[in-house]
Amino acid sequence: MSSAEFTESTGLADSARELADGRTTSTEQVSAALERIEASRSTLNAFRHLRATEALAEAAEADRRLAAGERLPLLGVPVAVKDDTDVAGMPTYFGCRGDLPAATADGEAVRRLRAAGAVIVGKTNSCELGQWPFTEGPAFGATRNPWNTGHTPGGSSGGSAAAVAAGLVPAALGSDGAGSIRIPAAWTHLVGIKPQRGRISVHPHHDAFQGLTVNGPLARTVADAALLLDAVAGPHPGDPHRPPPVAASAAAGRDPGRLRIALAWRPPLTLTGAAPHPDVRRAVTALAEALARLGHQVEEARPRYGLIGLGFVPRATAGIAELAALHPEPALLDPRTRSALRTGTRLGGRVVRAARAREVRQQRRIGALFHTPRVGARFDVLLTPTTAAPPPRIGTFDGLSAWRTDVAITEACPYAWPWNVLGWPGINVPAGFTSDGLPVGAQLLGPSRSEELLISLAAQLEADQRWYEHRPPVPTGY
Repeated sequence: MSSAEFTESTGLADSARELADGRTTSTEQVSAALERIEASRSTLNAFRHLRATEALAEAAEADRRLAAGERLPLLGVPVAVKDDTDVAGMPTYFGCRGDLPAATADGEAVRRLRAAGAVIVGKTNSCELGQWPFTEGPAFGATRNPWNTGHTPGGSSGGSAAAVAAGLVPAALGSDGAGSIRIPAAWTHLVGIKPQRGRISVHPHHDAFQGLTVNGPLARTVADAALLLDAVAGPHPGDPHRPPPVAASAAAGRDPGRLRIALAWRPPLTLTGAAPHPDVRRAVTALAEALARLGHQVEEARPRYGLIGLGFVPRATAGIAELAALHPEPALLDPRTRSALRTGTRLGGRVVRAARAREVRQQRRIGALFHTPRVGARFDVLLTPTTAAPPPRIGTFDGLSAWRTDVAITEACPYAWPWNVLGWPGINVPAGFTSDGLPVGAQLLGPSRSEELLISLAAQLEADQRWYEHRPPVPTGY
């Protein structure tokens, strides 16, 4: 497919409307998505594997249902899911090498996608067990950023982000255990929602990565991300976390009111001395000024993060150890994964239980930013950079030891992971571009179960900034 012939997907909501109105067919949409994916393999490498035959059969069935008058939120629309998510009949490699068995059943999020009528075209690349903010590895090579293919789209949901940013599919699911939706959304100019813990089921996992990881949408617009969130939200009967439902799409059409917004530049203690890159600081400052112009009160503040890393490291490494221990050929795992497996095994049991027990105190201390009863001390939303750095070049982390990798990724991405410890929602919104044209983002963070407020605020900001009008160039090779 030449550059002249390449046509991007329309957005998720627009795709659904075109199908419902009879202006296109699911077969046409799915076929076009599969062609775009195949054409981009040598440039972006966003997908681990496709289900072309099955997707086309499901598209034909969706067309029959549409012709019969059936209507569902996503009936016939092609979407993608990250390769940490079970799709019946496909292995769940999660970035790993080796022969793994096919999943015998859909995960709950996939089941809900199908119930909403979506057609899953394939599974997107992730780094090994979702550990890093880049999507590279010997199992599949390097997934590249559509804005500049010399750079990473981020991780670990980098395949999903690259696929949506490049217009291969209208939207995709990712997962976020330390920023793995928000970071690639920032580095590919997307909206990425990390919902409240339990909002979208992680079944068949009981409590993924010791409660750190949640599933969530990546899309070009707030309305599309909200539509996907509404489609997949809800618990599996065995889920331990069951927040009350939200109406994300309705929130995207609602004025947020006048809010008090805290702008925080200092990340939690990481001992790396990380500070935002000048281009990141400039972009986030401009976004804060836009929020003030929209009528919100924006003030600099410092959340009381404390030693929140003591609640993160044991949970994260124990989560890696639990998944790595299930791999049938451990010798095929990255040496850094095997190092995390050893650390997680040492920190499991009593240390993890103690880390999880600290969560309530951490929520209370950091939540004082939102809930302190003193007059004038309460904020509605916290605004921070999503990352401290722009997207690194492909290969930046090659050959590093486990320790050096951890230091390097913490320097680049010190802002996102505390909200995984707390289990609270956050949204990346595009903040602009570096002088080299690389995307950067900002986080809107809220207290427990605040998705609707954050979505309303993001939608208001989107109407002002119109970030969806900026598209990456068509990569050479299409």
